[in-house]
Amino acid sequence: MTKMTLGSYPHMLGFEQLERLLERTAKSSEGYPPFNIEQRSDDAYRITLAVAGFSENDLSITVEDRQLVIRGRQRDDGSERIFLHRGIASRQFQRSFVLADGVEVGEAVMENGLLHVDLTISRPETVVQTISIRKG
Repeated sequence: MTKMTLGSYPHMLGFEQLERLLERTAKSSEGYPPFNIEQRSDDAYRITLAVAGFSENDLSITVEDRQLVIRGRQRDDGSERIFLHRGIASRQFQRSFVLADGVEVGEAVMENGLLHVDLTISRPETVVQTISIRKG
């Protein structure tokens, strides 16, 4: 069976980069940390990640090649603690979200162990272009 790609559809021109973004995002679908995506209005979204145990200094948020990338890495405090039970995860993570054209990352806020990242969508004006046909 042949794998269908966006490039194999004759009416879908220039979508190869989108296909690569989708494949890259599908590979990074690890389940930690858990997150929510909330639609706050017609042109605003909020991503919330559960990052209990992480401080603001342990987290980084970047936009790379139309991807929102949130990374977490806890620093070792250097103490020699002995755990009788360790049920709280303290591992590093990376979460990626593909951003469509026009999506802008707003502010990020830490609140009660939750990291909120706000996104807005700027809708471009509809442009109609008429192409003249010249006689050859």
